[in-house]
Amino acid sequence: MENVKVMIWGLGAMGGGMADMLLKKQGVDIVGVADQGAKLGKSMYDYIKTPRGDRPDVIIGTPEEVIKPHGADVVLLCTNSFVRDVFPRIKFILEQGINVITSAEEMAYPKAQEPELAEELDRIAKANGVSVLGTGINPGLIMDLLVLLWTGCMEDVEHIVSRRINSLSPFGPAVMEEQGIGISREEFYLRKEGKGSGRLCGHVGFAESIGMIADGIGWEIDEFKQDMEPILTDVDRKSPYGFAAAGSVAGVAMKGWAYKDGKCLIEMDHPQQIEPEQVGVQTGDYVIIDGKPAVNMVNTPEIDGGVGTIAMCVNMIPQIINAEPGLQTMLTLPVPRAIMGDMRRRICPEKKIVK
Repeated sequence: MENVKVMIWGLGAMGGGMADMLLKKQGVDIVGVADQGAKLGKSMYDYIKTPRGDRPDVIIGTPEEVIKPHGADVVLLCTNSFVRDVFPRIKFILEQGINVITSAEEMAYPKAQEPELAEELDRIAKANGVSVLGTGINPGLIMDLLVLLWTGCMEDVEHIVSRRINSLSPFGPAVMEEQGIGISREEFYLRKEGKGSGRLCGHVGFAESIGMIADGIGWEIDEFKQDMEPILTDVDRKSPYGFAAAGSVAGVAMKGWAYKDGKCLIEMDHPQQIEPEQVGVQTGDYVIIDGKPAVNMVNTPEIDGGVGTIAMCVNMIPQIINAEPGLQTMLTLPVPRAIMGDMRRRICPEKKIVK
């Protein structure tokens, strides 16, 4: 069998990390990289940590130049967070007859907020005989799939708390902007009200995680709320892609709640900031479930968000290639697991696009 052929669209912090991870694996080749601006015409190896060595060069081009019909088994799309932003890009890839895995947070469970676009993506994927999946560390694993896995050992579930205290430092410029890193407290609240000069999103994915959990165990949610507050820093903090001067915003504390008939069933708690260790904040992941039996999972420090997102996207490549055509989620595919041998051993030959 031919090696698994992978293309990457968006060679930033996440896409570049995926390239580095793929180059360590057996049975897989990177056959194209798409991006924009100053990266066009340059070597992929100019933007990643892995030296080229004796490998064939990969020159970065536009999506139209790189992504040709049936030219790869899967494209890893690492550009935007929102379904509406990535929809035309996913549509373009699917229409080339290629599977898609995207790190766009809303794509982890797109029907939660964009049911019509989710249905359209499902239709396009089926029409072209391929599949699409959105995943990452969160949403995609820590605050949703991991919660569902724990409920598998329970007779009854009464209430769920999913908490992640994490560092934003591994993430790229798009996340820094969405989180308002470096802006003033006053600008934060202006943007929160939709009046500021930029986009402020905080964590993207609570609606998707809650939708996945609720659908997974059979709860019907009739109300969803979320809120965010700034995390201000007393000292200058600098991460690879962000800077927060003393007195400015270093992160966002997000909370979310899901209700049925006025009763809160699911709580999400997610404070995240750049360089939390610098000010003595201990990161960690927590799943607390009231029911029979009760669950109280603690993992500290946190699972690294950057490495985790990179690995989730790469490790789900066999599952999305092997999947039935259509829109997939972490609920519909086999559970993620590391790829420690030749990736081709995990691929159904009849499902491979590049023979």
